[in-house]
Amino acid sequence: MDNRINEIRRIIRALRVSMREAEAIMHEQINRDEDCTFVAQEVMKMRVVMSGLVQERAALGDTDPIVVASLFIPRRRATPSRVRLEPLRLAPPREVARA
Repeated sequence: MDNRINEIRRIIRALRVSMREAEAIMHEQINRDEDCTFVAQEVMKMRVVMSGLVQERAALGDTDPIVVASLFIPRRRATPSRVRLEPLRLAPPREVARA
């Protein structure tokens, strides 16, 4: 059984990485106002597979967390830090010299 549990854990790790990459692609397509139907359907298929693997893993009695060492793919672009500006000081109006 340990071999099957290890195999399931390996597949779950790989599936998580693939799902994150697909979700990042999908979000980029959404931001560009493109059709993301195909990628969204693939993510849903991956979730179905993941659900089955998790149920099988639980039935085998594995409760240890699965750590995925992958690069973090941010969902949104980082917003620039807000720079505090001092309030503008208006200079007094200059007097116009009349001739």
